[in-house]
Amino acid sequence: MSSTAQAPQSGARGAHPDHLSHVIFIAAAAAMGGFLFGYDSSVINGAVEAIRHRYDVGSAALAQVVAIALIGSAIGAATAGRIADRIGRIRCMQIAAVLFTISAIGSALPFALWDLAFWRVVGGFAIGMASVIGPAYIAEVAPAAYRGRLGSFQQAAIVIGIAVSQLVNWGILNAAGGDQRGKLLGVEAWQVMLGVMVIPAVLYGLLSFAIPESPRFLISVGRTGRAREVLSEIESKDVDLDARIAEIESHMKREHKSSFKDLLGGTFFFKPIVWIGIGLSVFQQFVGINVAFYYSSTLWQSVGVDPTDSFLYSFTTSIINIVGTVIAMIFVDRVGRKPLAIIGSVGMVIGLALEAWAFSYDLVDGKLPATQGWVALVAAHVFVLFFALSWGVVVWVMLGEMFPNRLRAAALGVAASAQWIANWAITASFPSLADWNLSVTYIIYTAFAALSIPFVLKFVKETKGKALEEMG
Repeated sequence: MSSTAQAPQSGARGAHPDHLSHVIFIAAAAAMGGFLFGYDSSVINGAVEAIRHRYDVGSAALAQVVAIALIGSAIGAATAGRIADRIGRIRCMQIAAVLFTISAIGSALPFALWDLAFWRVVGGFAIGMASVIGPAYIAEVAPAAYRGRLGSFQQAAIVIGIAVSQLVNWGILNAAGGDQRGKLLGVEAWQVMLGVMVIPAVLYGLLSFAIPESPRFLISVGRTGRAREVLSEIESKDVDLDARIAEIESHMKREHKSSFKDLLGGTFFFKPIVWIGIGLSVFQQFVGINVAFYYSSTLWQSVGVDPTDSFLYSFTTSIINIVGTVIAMIFVDRVGRKPLAIIGSVGMVIGLALEAWAFSYDLVDGKLPATQGWVALVAAHVFVLFFALSWGVVVWVMLGEMFPNRLRAAALGVAASAQWIANWAITASFPSLADWNLSVTYIIYTAFAALSIPFVLKFVKETKGKALEEMG
């Protein structure tokens, strides 16, 4: 963020809004995009085995249907910023809401596997848009004194969306007698699971009509009068609104529009700091976290757990995910980013290694032996907890802080793209790897968790308590 020292001082930096509940409502409404991000990312978990049997496909083809949404996510994330700058943040949210709705209906009523995959891409595009526009909008409307706490709404909404999707899937499965292909409302249960997302998608669209456009966008298109009205709703009455508008205008004039060319240099194409951002993104995904959210029901069923119980276990891991995220939100500014990342890596190594050990045993009557089964279940929860309280939050915080001002936007785009690509690689490869050797698959994830420790110790600098202008 560029300095605004030469602009008139508005007094907004430490001021507290007079209508805090209204500001919280605005941030929560925008974070509904994050809820849909988490919900749509995870809801496929309940349909994987039913899709496999309905269309009689192998693991490789099935993986592509699950993972293809991530291709849409990468495109949506790459284009959302430009769309939002051109037509506004609110319009961008409304487009995402429409795409989420269309995707839910199309995915619930597919004619064939190819059109299910197409609707997954449409939903993925909406996920990508929501992943960019939500945090950006909240940052632009949040008063400075509350920006960190309100900004955390997005991550909280994502993990709640994951948990709710697992709970809904579990409820639908029970209503269908424990059969993913059981009839419910005239269609198969898995179709209902994918279709239920229409409800939060429509709610997201309706909420977007109830919140104001970002003052920053309004000023950028010359609607200063409306920007003043919005600022009067979200800032303290003690803030000088004319000076606040002047601050925003001054900041926007000084902003360096970073480009891909700014990232080039150094020994290996990109500047070292860009590679560190890419490394954080890749390690975050290569520990296999999304296997826990895309395939956990399939995973538990593959080692003999009853389908209904497997959905319940998926839900409990989502609750653990929420608990870990809350822990990270409490401690990220107290303990620091690096210590939290290292603690998380150590915990993930332990959890993943125990899962690898448990899955190395042969099934007895289609199930893991009792001891190994319980170890696998507990270890899976340990892994998710340590990921959530560390890398799940810390990576996003660090990517927003670690780059110099002149590189930030472009470098963040490259790092986010690396994250979607890494996510796709893990998601697309897991079914085939699991068919080959589930234990070795988890040994691979354990190795990446272990390698993340020296990576953080050697290359990552602590950003706690530093101003963005200090990042060089």
